[in-house]
Amino acid sequence: MVVSRTRSLRDVILILLGAMCMHLTSSFLWSSDHVPESIIVKTSVNSHFIHDDYDSSDIVLPPAEVLRPAVPVVEPQRLAAERNVQEQVPLPPAEPEKIDVAYELPETTIVSHAPGWTLFRNLYMSNGTLFIVTSEPRSSFPDIRLITSTGLAAENTPENIAAREPTAENMDFLTPAQARARWGGSPDRWERNRVWSVEGNTYLFNDPPQFLDHYYHFCAELFFGAWAFWQGAFNAVVDPANAALTTAPPVHRAIFAHADATGWRDRPGFNAYFLRSAFPSLTVEVEEDWLDRVIVTSATGEHARAFHFDTVLFTDRSAAFRGVLCGSQNQRTAAEAYTYMMGEGRLAKWWWEPLRRAVLRFAGVDEAELDIGVRADKVVAAQNALPGSGVQVDRVRPNPLLNSQDVVVTYISRQGARRHLIDEDHAALVLALTEMCASKGWELNVVQAERLSKEEQLSLAARTTIMLGVHGNGLTHLIMMPVTPISAVIEIFYPGGFAHDYEWTTRALGMRHFGVWNDTYNTYPVVPDVAYPEGFQGTQIPVYPPTVVRIIEDRIAGRLPGH
Repeated sequence: MVVSRTRSLRDVILILLGAMCMHLTSSFLWSSDHVPESIIVKTSVNSHFIHDDYDSSDIVLPPAEVLRPAVPVVEPQRLAAERNVQEQVPLPPAEPEKIDVAYELPETTIVSHAPGWTLFRNLYMSNGTLFIVTSEPRSSFPDIRLITSTGLAAENTPENIAAREPTAENMDFLTPAQARARWGGSPDRWERNRVWSVEGNTYLFNDPPQFLDHYYHFCAELFFGAWAFWQGAFNAVVDPANAALTTAPPVHRAIFAHADATGWRDRPGFNAYFLRSAFPSLTVEVEEDWLDRVIVTSATGEHARAFHFDTVLFTDRSAAFRGVLCGSQNQRTAAEAYTYMMGEGRLAKWWWEPLRRAVLRFAGVDEAELDIGVRADKVVAAQNALPGSGVQVDRVRPNPLLNSQDVVVTYISRQGARRHLIDEDHAALVLALTEMCASKGWELNVVQAERLSKEEQLSLAARTTIMLGVHGNGLTHLIMMPVTPISAVIEIFYPGGFAHDYEWTTRALGMRHFGVWNDTYNTYPVVPDVAYPEGFQGTQIPVYPPTVVRIIEDRIAGRLPGH
């Protein structure tokens, strides 16, 4: 039997008095500064709260479950194993520690550097100046002129060359103490630093719009180099089972510090097409946005402010030209980034493939066509693995499954542009190509790119075996070609003229480039000096069709021309 009893007034009063006493006792015994398990400790040695009389014993640690969230972490080794990546492939470094710059000013470090290409961690910007905050001597960092410049357009005059040399207004050094004095809050009053973090990964381009609004320079030079450097710096693994997958971290924003909203867009629209399809989540900031950041950090004294960039790839065209490769050998800024990473052994075989596939998938290219290069590579690897084969890849028929109808020859005609072949030579070349392809059962495409949609152009490039044309922007589509042991680009020049643009890019992708001067040709390592003779940009460029036909036939047959 349950007995119910109503509490008396006396009982209620006693309960209330007891509760009040407990509250008062806890208030006196535990001040607000000593609430147990309520303080998460910042342990970085760069904290501006750490000074000579700092006593770490004053800090009360939270329980372990607060410090370590109960979320399973997939280790890179496990990820690699799940993707069947070969063992001992270098894996990307761990993500940088997340630091609250409101109370700490982490020092700047450089992950990787080549002339014109520098991957920073913890880079600062205030009033338009980029600051390296470090306790290390300046001599431990690369020469600033190999990192940055004033960002002015390039002219080949002594005055302009001197004007592009960087000063302390472009990039400077601060010690941690100087940085705290400039942007730090008062530790005695537990004030926040006047620093705001730009979280995530940033491409910061210091190039002028002089070259940005050009399809080749934007896609096949600037982003070509940026992607090579980014992949290499993080030791990225590209999954051989699906070459669209890479372990490189994502890129969150691109900043064009010296170009307005139209300054980075080319007239045909391929720059924007490439950028939005390759990086669909990318935030783009332009000169006006950068100026906003400069203005809001332009105050001095106790109101001085700064932005902190967590991870930033900083690129500078003028600095790249101060490097040996770009400045004196091939004039390709991407060469500094690519060659450095290749020399370090840090570029995966299919390093470019994730961007190529992203763009082509956006264009609606069939999945089977995306795999042309990978399939051919597997067949060649199997052939060369045969005991006693002793063959050179470039001399072998790379794919026994390559039927005649799988060979695609694409001639990009420039007859409607300012620089093109002599009309009669163009007609003769088309006739010779038509007869050759008809006799071999190969597909021939003679196109004026400007008359095709972007999707049609990209779809054609995605399955082209041999691309040819007069030196010009249309050959930039070579960056979308499948890379096979017989892929090639044939570039027709005005006699005596030469530029490395497409020659270097073709070879960097692992394909063969042939330069044609009427009835003669060269291929690497025989490369002429750069020259732009009168007539280079004209309409009277000659070509001898039998020379072009012989190059194509020898290349498809797997022979090295001239051997």
